Amino acid sequence: MPRTIDQQIAEAQAKLNRLKTRQKASDTRRKIIVGAIVTTEALKDPKIARWMASTLRKNATREVDQKEIAGLLAELDAKAGTA
Repeated sequence: MPRTIDQQIAEAQAKLNRLKTRQKASDTRRKIIVGAIVTTEALKDPKIARWMASTLRKNATREVDQKEIAGLLAELDAKAGTA
């Protein structure tokens, strides 16, 4: 029995939702990988540490985010010699 147009639309929407979920997961994974690499390098190099600390202070404006990165900022400041 052929599917109705409504069934075809529902299937297409379900597929689109699955693809959007996969895309979001991929974007999140990429951010985690890049963040880990940049953080690791910043904790090795004072110049990168200064840049990263400055960038985080400028862009992490929500209080909850600032609390979350407070320890990292302290480590970056220590590495950059600005603590």
